[in-house]
Amino acid sequence: MRRLCGDPPPVWELEALLNACTPASHHVDQVFPNLYLGDVVIASDKAKLQKMGITHILNVAHASWECSEDDIVYGEEIQYHGITAEDCPEFNISGFLRPGARFIHKALNTPNGKVLVHCVMGKSRSATLVLAYLMIYQRFSLPDAIRHVTQHRGIAPNRGFLQQLQQLETELKQGSWRCGIL
Repeated sequence: MRRLCGDPPPVWELEALLNACTPASHHVDQVFPNLYLGDVVIASDKAKLQKMGITHILNVAHASWECSEDDIVYGEEIQYHGITAEDCPEFNISGFLRPGARFIHKALNTPNGKVLVHCVMGKSRSATLVLAYLMIYQRFSLPDAIRHVTQHRGIAPNRGFLQQLQQLETELKQGSWRCGIL
């Protein structure tokens, strides 16, 4: 089946992109200026976060049993936003893509803003939100966003999330949602 010009690439091509470039991941990696992608270990290390200058945290595994922020109090110096998302292909994360991207965008536009986006491992849920941010606010195509992030961190959004990012790309290309309309 031929793809029309402007159609997002099929999921298998996106998965091949993800598999082709897998740098070693650490507990946290900077994937865009002042934008960090990480796991629950770094999110729990308040001293490291302070040393890094993190001002905002987007937790895409909020209230999940593996990643509860109940024991972590960041204080007034870090603005926290939690999204409760499951890492399974059937989970509808699309309703969180724009609000999550908006949080990242606003954080990066605050003076000295540095954002940590995390989930449990920092590879699927949080990576999906970072990809959405790059697509919506930095005007990356989905393949370009994947290429960019995988230069800095190994990520693995599940197949369902990739399909929802494809839908986002289609909507952005059709102009049905513009990042200027918040």
